[in-house]
Amino acid sequence: MNTDKLSARLATVAKYVPKGARLADIGSDHAYLPCFLAKNEGIPFAIAGEVAVGPCQSAERNVLAEGLADTISVRMGDGLEVIQQGEVDCITIAGMGGALIASILDNGKEKLTTVKRLVLQPNISAISIRKWFIENNWELIDEEILEEDGKIYEILIGERGDPYKPYNTNLDMGLLVGPFLVQKQDKTFKRKWTAEMKNWQRIYEALEGATQSLETLEKKREIIDKIKLVEEALKHEDS
Repeated sequence: MNTDKLSARLATVAKYVPKGARLADIGSDHAYLPCFLAKNEGIPFAIAGEVAVGPCQSAERNVLAEGLADTISVRMGDGLEVIQQGEVDCITIAGMGGALIASILDNGKEKLTTVKRLVLQPNISAISIRKWFIENNWELIDEEILEEDGKIYEILIGERGDPYKPYNTNLDMGLLVGPFLVQKQDKTFKRKWTAEMKNWQRIYEALEGATQSLETLEKKREIIDKIKLVEEALKHEDS
């Protein structure tokens, strides 16, 4: 891997790391992101955190091969355990489920006191992160959506502030699809939510044929609510 060039997904994450930031990249895998930022954006210090032995060793090899051992500290540990209090002001977490990212932030809350920015790329359930931001007084300041190798990714950027600020109209809709993404309405956004709606409709039809227990009825109601929110979101194009 040439750490001078990142995948489109990681390049988008890198774009939101402030110049001169002291970074912790959690779940760093091969440390591609911190290596890229140290070489190309001149970040003064980074932690590459990994919970698994194999990726941790791979990260160490890459950091040494790039001659960046003085700038990047590779550490093995779970979530934000790898950070000392006050060490970093920006955290990136990419390539995990949204619920897992939210739980990592929740379990390491005390490490966030000096952190000014979070750049998060959930593979699924971005809603879990948006909800966590609201519950913990982080303001969602921007979002991007992109497609790479047939998969759609969302990148969420948070800073301390007013957690309700981006949600000017429908909170439920904003949490589900993203308040910035609904305004941008790009092709990837439309493709993602049109496909999600079709999938929910298939599930709904399957439930129609099932025994109508209380649980089934609740699931059907939940699906209808989500479809309505997405239909409303996709109408925003002209607003």
